[in-house]
Amino acid sequence: MLRPMRALPAVWCWVVVSLPRVVAGQGGARPSYRDPARPPAARAEDLLRRMTPEEKFWQLFMIPGDLDDPAHDYSHGVFGLQVPPSGPPDGAARAQAERINAIQRYFVGHTRLGIPIIPFEEAVHGLVQPGATVFPQAIALAATWDTTLVARVAQAIARETASRGIRQVLSPVLNLARDARWGRVEETYGEDPYLASAMGRAYVGSFERAGVVTTPKHFVANVGEGGRDSYPIDDDERVLAEAYFPPFESAIRQGGARSVMAAYNSVDGAPATQNRRLLTETLKQRWGFSGFVISDAAATGGATVLHMTEATTADAARDAFAAGLDVIFQSSYEQYRPYREAFRHGLIADSVVDSAVARVLRVKLALGLFEHPYVAPDSAAYWNGHATHRALALDAAREGIVLLRNVRRTLPLRDTLPSLAVIGTDAAEARLGGYSGPGTRPVSILEGIRGRFARGRIGYAPGPGRISRELATVPAGALHSDSSGTSVPGLEGEYFDNIGLVGPPRLVRRDAGIDFGWTLASPGPGLDRDWYSVRWSGTLTVPAGGVRRFGILGSDGMRLLLDGQLLIDDWEKRSAGPQVADVVLSGGSVHALQVEFFETTGNAHVRLVWDAGVVDDWRSQIDSAVHLARRSAVAVVVAGIEEGEFRDRASLGLPGHQAELIRAVASSGTPVVVVLIGGSAVTMPWLEEVDAILDAWYPGEVGGQAVAEALFGDANPGGRLPITFPIAEGQLPLYYDHKPTGRGDDYWDLTGQPLFPFGYGLSYTAFDYSGLAIEPVTIAAADSALVRCRVRNVGGVAGDEVVQLYLRDELASVPRPVLQLAGFQRLHLAPGEVREVVFRLGPEQLRLLNRDLHWVVEPGTFRVLVGGSSRDIRLRGALTVRP
Repeated sequence: MLRPMRALPAVWCWVVVSLPRVVAGQGGARPSYRDPARPPAARAEDLLRRMTPEEKFWQLFMIPGDLDDPAHDYSHGVFGLQVPPSGPPDGAARAQAERINAIQRYFVGHTRLGIPIIPFEEAVHGLVQPGATVFPQAIALAATWDTTLVARVAQAIARETASRGIRQVLSPVLNLARDARWGRVEETYGEDPYLASAMGRAYVGSFERAGVVTTPKHFVANVGEGGRDSYPIDDDERVLAEAYFPPFESAIRQGGARSVMAAYNSVDGAPATQNRRLLTETLKQRWGFSGFVISDAAATGGATVLHMTEATTADAARDAFAAGLDVIFQSSYEQYRPYREAFRHGLIADSVVDSAVARVLRVKLALGLFEHPYVAPDSAAYWNGHATHRALALDAAREGIVLLRNVRRTLPLRDTLPSLAVIGTDAAEARLGGYSGPGTRPVSILEGIRGRFARGRIGYAPGPGRISRELATVPAGALHSDSSGTSVPGLEGEYFDNIGLVGPPRLVRRDAGIDFGWTLASPGPGLDRDWYSVRWSGTLTVPAGGVRRFGILGSDGMRLLLDGQLLIDDWEKRSAGPQVADVVLSGGSVHALQVEFFETTGNAHVRLVWDAGVVDDWRSQIDSAVHLARRSAVAVVVAGIEEGEFRDRASLGLPGHQAELIRAVASSGTPVVVVLIGGSAVTMPWLEEVDAILDAWYPGEVGGQAVAEALFGDANPGGRLPITFPIAEGQLPLYYDHKPTGRGDDYWDLTGQPLFPFGYGLSYTAFDYSGLAIEPVTIAAADSALVRCRVRNVGGVAGDEVVQLYLRDELASVPRPVLQLAGFQRLHLAPGEVREVVFRLGPEQLRLLNRDLHWVVEPGTFRVLVGGSSRDIRLRGALTVRP
């Protein structure tokens, strides 16, 4: 076991205790697994023969952590560690490189076989570590429709990643964003399989060529009905193969991805982590995937507490490995025990274990970790946050901005404006999006505008923000109870193993407050997670200023008594939400408090809330913003959304009171430009009241400068939507490449068409399409044709156009999408410049999955459609595939 003597900022000194090490083969010869001249597969086979069962297990276990805790025994090795940052942000890259070197030095020099680890990290749009460059979020990169740019971004991230010694990233996210309510849309490349495949392939290829293993996730789909994260997927083989498989297959076969992460949810009746059809039959057999499959964090045990398909974690591990899982990813070291028991008790066949270990070893050997386990900290310090990477982040932010509306040519703004109002908390916050590091000197939109617009007066008003704050959790300091005649902090909690508060409690404890979420576990020992009741008793002390609203927020089945009076009575299970009463409680007063709660189905939440200390002055904040707008020539309102992992949205409207803010500012008579910050679609009931809209997504650490340049015309917005924006949530799911309906698309009270279609985006200039030619117009099923057209910039300024090629199969043996993206190119054209665009159409674009689930190219006619979005078709022709 390894024991630290002392810890320095990034380097340790160790005492090594009794670790016999394999350093030679028979006759003193070097073991063949250490011979770099031999192929990785042969070296892995030799190494595998030398390993003990314990050593094999640890090569199949990955966790966050380092070597600081002496209770953690890594003497048998480990697959890899997610090493936390250390030291100040300015020196974070160097410090982490030194830290990882020290960790590798232990595993290479002081474990029996000297097997190095794979340090891993997240890197959806930049390494999630201090000191690393934060690029625009993945959805913003998709909005560039520029695979060359995305490849360069990935190359820069990979350079920063590898220079620290990190050799695997848990990225990219290749799930399709088919429902904008999903909180993780921001991490994706949009709704379309072709676009997501192209972007994912570009990202993966750059990383893998740089010697960093990518992990496309979450295989294969992890957003279900209602846009809810990790909800079950019951799609059949056709839907999976036509829509959800292509990005992953492309990342593996063309991009060279050497790892894949399974999803949390179930797919067609089996948890994805234990789904043999996905992990073995599809990935490993059909696609020939030779890398390793990892679980999502703590997902392997999800079969026992979420899917309810396994009795024990050991059983879950057995069935996961039998299905094709290779590596268990857990969230802490201590969680290894139930999985190791599955190995020790022989639940997992030796052949299955050896196959998984061999996959891991082959990748470690192919990465060159055995020969070159260490990195140069100077290189990490040099490349992380490098000026060229920051410049690239700015380029990517410029290219990803989408101009959604621009009436009366409100944009670009003139330098001669006397004044400008900048409104909204998102103007000042410089939010970077989910799975982000802190960035290096992030530039807010307000900073960007101030740096760009120096001639006129700039006023700023925060507005009401994104969150409507009406209630706060009652703090522990306001709650007391009696113990042996003495008042002590907290409430006495009595927990019953029935739902009626009957009999003696099973558990009595002191709770500092009432703010609980009992989802996967019960409130305490001896209680089921879905059958209990609780009574909290004590006193409530009201702070200065008093209380006007008091109650409970959470699952119903609750009562609240104040001074013996029943204030809230919701003693039946129906739903969840706030139950708040209007009260008059003066500051300093003390009241007897009793709260009762019961649960019958699990997934319970309960929180005691009041309005004490809550300042929700949203109306006055809006009034201040309107006052500023009236004194300004133009108002720029920066509005944002709330989203993220496990933060799905039931409503796509702007949260808080931002919609009221926009409408109030628009009513001032001042021209209004709205800049949207977020990673998904927004409904816009205020659309017709504003003059211009820019969607900046999460534009990265230099995004504020890019937005300012777009506002003033230094950069001409050329991004295009990678997702469909609906008019209302009732249209969801809404994506452009759906199959034909049996009747019609419209609603009684609303069109079936989107607010903004897939591929949409405006420009400060205009483009003309002409000269469509298809050569030849008739081909055999195995052949290809070229599609040509000309695009001219007919406006007065330079700009970018994304030329999009769509197909429609006129007659097929199975229903086909009403429209299907088959190619795209982004062009930069000077005023008057004309460019010929050429696309190749071949079997990959023309094929379909027939009734027998075989990929074929059927004879017939394909409508060839070229334009500026999925709705803006400028040219059309026909291509025939002969029998």
